[in-house]
Amino acid sequence: MEAIIFCGIQATGKTTFFKEKLFKTHVYISLDLLNTRNKELRFIETCLLTSQPFVVDNTNPSIEERAKYITIAKANKFKVTGYYFQSKLSDAVDRNNQRSGKERIPEIGIRGTFKKLALPSINEGFDELYYVTAENNSFTIKPWSDEI
Repeated sequence: MEAIIFCGIQATGKTTFFKEKLFKTHVYISLDLLNTRNKELRFIETCLLTSQPFVVDNTNPSIEERAKYITIAKANKFKVTGYYFQSKLSDAVDRNNQRSGKERIPEIGIRGTFKKLALPSINEGFDELYYVTAENNSFTIKPWSDEI
């Protein structure tokens, strides 16, 4: 039983990472898809009740936002794994500009999330924490180091 929490500004590869690495093993939970916190919570509760591994694919930029997922997962004896998606703000804006339709978000949204972004820490309650970078359509995953 595992809860995975993604953290990082928009357009850093979180959803693509899920599709490539976790699609076959974890339920996908995202506010982009579900639209409301109520629906999100209902999906999480269902996963907890059925011992189904899940991924929360939101930006989760603050300790407080991550804490609500960590707390409920730990209370239900789920292992909590975090993935921090590193990206320069300018790179994320460039990637976002290549998007179209609903997938392209206003640049002000990316900049606002970047301002709120607090690096995750194992001390938040993560059992495992990883640092993810994307380059040339390939992901590199490294164990977390507080020196990043």
